[in-house]
Amino acid sequence: MVAHVGFITPSVFRLYLVLLDLASPNAEHLPCLIYGYPKVAALSDDPIQEWILTEGKATEITRVRPIGGGCINLASCYDTDAGSFFVKTNRSIGPSMFEAEAIGLGAMYETGTIRVPKPFKVGPLGNSGSFIIMEFIEFGASRSNQSVLGRKLAEMHKAAKSEKGFGFPVDNTIGSTPQINTWCSNWIQFYGEHRLGYQLKLAQDQYGDLTIYQKGQRLIKNMEPLFENIVIEPCLLHGDLWSGNISSDKNGEPVILDPACYYGHNEAEFGMSWCAGFGGSFYSSYFEVMPKQPGFEQRRDLYLLYHYLNHYNLFGSGYRSSAMSIIDGYLRMLKV
Repeated sequence: MVAHVGFITPSVFRLYLVLLDLASPNAEHLPCLIYGYPKVAALSDDPIQEWILTEGKATEITRVRPIGGGCINLASCYDTDAGSFFVKTNRSIGPSMFEAEAIGLGAMYETGTIRVPKPFKVGPLGNSGSFIIMEFIEFGASRSNQSVLGRKLAEMHKAAKSEKGFGFPVDNTIGSTPQINTWCSNWIQFYGEHRLGYQLKLAQDQYGDLTIYQKGQRLIKNMEPLFENIVIEPCLLHGDLWSGNISSDKNGEPVILDPACYYGHNEAEFGMSWCAGFGGSFYSSYFEVMPKQPGFEQRRDLYLLYHYLNHYNLFGSGYRSSAMSIIDGYLRMLKV
């Protein structure tokens, strides 16, 4: 590809000078300085800039600003004459993680129910790592209305169901933990093997925690009575719905972000409710669209358990007691 060479405005030049003072991982995205003036790098050297200035329909990138909030990836907003784009990069992971995120965002976006950022492009960075470009959504001053959030989330669950069963076209991540999404026709088997069982094995391998592994396996083998007399459909789930992944746009409409999507039992969506702040109006509106099924309260902690185990594996022993308490409680309830 022919290099795109030319001078840029003084304001953009000042931006480049600021970026030069920042950490070097972004160095290949900066221009070379020749005789005191910046010359724009070849488009092929910067795949993010290349996409924005071609398929993104922009002719000028006016500003690049960091966006805080993430602990796994670096996030930036690229302001252009064709609008703004939200960009995440990761220097240590290939495109597969962002590809899975894009597939999840795309699946939720296609339901036309709750607002999510539309994914545009995923690809590798020059030397190492990867990036994802998506729609930039300007957030409002407050969190979304709980009632509207509950209704729109239920509408998404109702609208998007899989004929292949429980799982997802690709594996993805929950935080930085791999999340296995191999298709399965039986929800109890899927949840026992690919959710609880996977996390229990991680705890055994990482901490040598044989107690939680053995008790957890007893629960998996005996949890079927918790699902009696209900219909379980494979609904599209966000998969990691906590307060940090919930916001609202400038019009007050709810927005959900950073998914760990798969098709599963809709009740599993509430597994992060212990740090999501769902209130009574959320659940009331949700169950108006997706009616509550018998035994909901008895199953609630079973879905919390997956995320407590994941936090145990990610962040250490502070979450072990919560996971162990849930397991012991179910073993007593089921008398096994």
